Amino acid sequence: MLPALSLRHYSHEVLCHSHDHAQLVFGLTGELQFEVEGLGSRVLRHHLAVVPAEARHTCGSPRGSQCLVLDLPANDWLARQLGHHADNIQRLLERPGALQLDPTQGQLLNWLANGPINDAVIAGQGAALLLGSLACQQPAGEAARLPLSALDHYIEQHVAHPLQVADLARLAGLSVARFHARFLADTGRTPMEHIRQLRLQRAEQLLRDSELPVGEIAARVGYTSQSAFTAALSRHLGMTPRQLRRDRQALGHG
Repeated sequence: MLPALSLRHYSHEVLCHSHDHAQLVFGLTGELQFEVEGLGSRVLRHHLAVVPAEARHTCGSPRGSQCLVLDLPANDWLARQLGHHADNIQRLLERPGALQLDPTQGQLLNWLANGPINDAVIAGQGAALLLGSLACQQPAGEAARLPLSALDHYIEQHVAHPLQVADLARLAGLSVARFHARFLADTGRTPMEHIRQLRLQRAEQLLRDSELPVGEIAARVGYTSQSAFTAALSRHLGMTPRQLRRDRQALGHG
């Protein structure tokens, strides 16, 4: 698969799906309301939304919007085209996020949107230019990235217990305020939003793969109240624990 650029018009109709490749959605006109794995954002002119591979995402535009969408291949294309920039982009594509383009990137986006993007060469080179510019868009002095894998491991090891941003900040060697700002910039979500999502992902796995009572699952992922857990899972997945298990049984997994 090669990278593909396409112009897309969105309307009030709400779309909800996932796909096996990462995607970047660049705003051209209007406002697209976007949610990826429970993280909401607005794709405005010269803003973009990051959709990781396999991520469930929902979007709709009550007043209509136009976007340039970049579908990325799940192969070595990034490494071949971007060289040492590939790691930065790969990290960008691993988590949902929302970014704003600078004026130069906005000009490039406009040029591509009005160009022959159905041409494979233009699409490939245009995608590489856009991604290269995003890889270089790192604040001075921020070369050292947050230890996201280590942070995730810590959260997973302590998912049943109360977790504070200060715990993660200490692990990253930063003040709470600095860590919060860095985490939001790197991932597009706050640390507590991230913790909540990992808790609910673990809960979904336990609901699908075990017969543990819902109350016990709630406790295992850090919820002292089953009703609070049910409400949080309903917001995250659009269904209650009982509905999730009923769907699993209907599919022959229970």
